[in-house]
Amino acid sequence: MHLFENNEEFGLSDNQVQMRQSVIGLLREMLPASKVAELDDKSEFPFEAYAALAEGGWLGLPHDEQYGGAGGNYMDLAVLIEAIAYHNAQMASAYLTTVVYGGMHLKFGASEQLRASLLPRLIAGQLRLAFCLTEPDTGSDASGIRTRALAKNETFVIDGQKVYITCAHVADYLVVAAKTDPEARHKGITLFLVDAKAKGVTIRPLRGLGRRMIHTNEVFFDGVEVPTTHVLGGVNEGWKNIMRGLNVERLLLSAAASGNCYRIVESAIEFAQQRKQFGKPITEYQAISHKIADMRSMAEISRVMTYRLASLMDEGVAPNTAAAVTKIFATESNSKCADTGIQIMGGAGLMMSSEMQMYFRDSRVGTIGGGTSEILRNVIAKSMLT
Repeated sequence: MHLFENNEEFGLSDNQVQMRQSVIGLLREMLPASKVAELDDKSEFPFEAYAALAEGGWLGLPHDEQYGGAGGNYMDLAVLIEAIAYHNAQMASAYLTTVVYGGMHLKFGASEQLRASLLPRLIAGQLRLAFCLTEPDTGSDASGIRTRALAKNETFVIDGQKVYITCAHVADYLVVAAKTDPEARHKGITLFLVDAKAKGVTIRPLRGLGRRMIHTNEVFFDGVEVPTTHVLGGVNEGWKNIMRGLNVERLLLSAAASGNCYRIVESAIEFAQQRKQFGKPITEYQAISHKIADMRSMAEISRVMTYRLASLMDEGVAPNTAAAVTKIFATESNSKCADTGIQIMGGAGLMMSSEMQMYFRDSRVGTIGGGTSEILRNVIAKSMLT
């Protein structure tokens, strides 16, 4: 049963429907389930599927036409990310890490010379990025980062450590947040574009619970020299640029969670219709059918909330509270759907040969990255109570 491609109820344009169908077809061919299992087991990046997305022009969707992009809007991007994550959540993260989390800082903060040099290569799939913000002692309190950048002639010298950096091991450049004024907290942060192979950069892989194809990394900076031309968005202006991208990140994490919820529901239905106990399919037992109904509800509400958020952003609204509400609901629903999927499958869902266990492992980070559910509840409460 293909619940995901129900187009009638959500007001998508013909182009958006075609985009969804095209990218799903492409990924089914280039990243089948057997390949996902192999790459996930080996912790290997999906290079072929990523290259296929580039060849199809999808890496350019949010970028300007003058650099080879498509100039798409937020709804276009939400539909694309939802479709990619429906096929595989890790693939959506691989896309977002370069195209959005790193690429948006190039788009809005880099000089015209850097944009003209790097964005066409990014869009062509020839250049990958990673965004380096989190440190061992600073997660939600990002303004407390300790990585330093000291001005030295026509360069800055960066020293410090980052952790849980997705796709750093396959990145050509790192967008690095560092303190240029350590006493100014958030007002002293600057963003730099750092060559991942520069002298003094060391990247070490981490092995986490999920998302092993695109895994996270520790990144160390030991006297790394960066030219002043690689400052993104101005000295001490990094916090403002980071904040500008938060609603975009939360929109797209919600879209990814929505798409993956639909995949989980479909997988659970497929299993439950074939699984028989006491002489009949387990879907005929209300205990199972109601679980599936709840999962469908979570997927559909996540989609509606995500599309509403994208529409608001396309209208020029800065919906901080709506973004927080949407991200909480969608990512928590994603994790609940995966957990329920395992409960429906029983022991079979816990086996490493089952896709459901991967959905469970991969979904768990959703309520942590891009603003934890706890921090986002603070945002919501503050919008009402202060």
